[in-house]
Order: sequence, then structure tokens, then C-alpha cells
Amino acid sequence: MKKILIVEDQPDIRKLIRMTLEFEDYEIHEAADGAFGLRMASAVGPDLVLLDVMMPGELDGLQVCQRIKSDPKLSGLKVVLLTARGQARDREAGQQAGADDYLVKPFSPLQLIETIDRLVAAA
Repeated sequence: MKKILIVEDQPDIRKLIRMTLEFEDYEIHEAADGAFGLRMASAVGPDLVLLDVMMPGELDGLQVCQRIKSDPKLSGLKVVLLTARGQARDREAGQQAGADDYLVKPFSPLQLIETIDRLVAAA
């Protein structure tokens, strides 16, 4: 069973993502901020991380993504950034951080599942 870590500070968005994924065959883990998300990524070893870009606290999503991708133990994780910012410069920042994909909120459940399936299948 593939493991997915949702790192999102908004409880309602986390719940929507979890509800979308519960119909698929995934083990789901959640974190409400970047620092906890980074610790969870190390502890759980997920196949894929769904990572909000704009989060309060010491680490935002771009920083978490950079740390995951620069850690030899975690660098193989697939990271999908989730954000309300869809400008070219925002996407470029996500690419520079090492993200494997980028979904602009609001995204559809189908978009989310297709993105996860594509990245997890490639893993």
C-alpha cells in the first residue's frame, strides 16, 4: 500500500484531500505545519507528499520541499505542491525547490487523483 503525507495548515482542506484519497488504496498521514511535516516525512517514509506552499510557522512548503529533496534519505520522495498561487514565477519557485508537480487551488478531486496516480506509478 502506498503512503501519502498531507502537509496542509487548513483542517478543512486536509479533510477534503483525505476524503478524496480514502476511496483509493493509500495509507494516509497528516501534518498541520511544515516543521511537523518534515519530521513526519522522515518518520513515515511516504511515497508522495502533498505539500501546501503557504503555511505559518518556521517552514513554508517551499522550504520543506527543498529540505526533502536535499536530504539523501528523502530525496526520492515525490512532492506535489498545493497552492493558490498559479503565476509563472510561483511555479518556477516550486520547480527550483525540487517539486515533482504543482496543483493550483482549487483543484478537482480528479486532478488530485490523476496527479498522484501518475507520480506514484512512476516511482
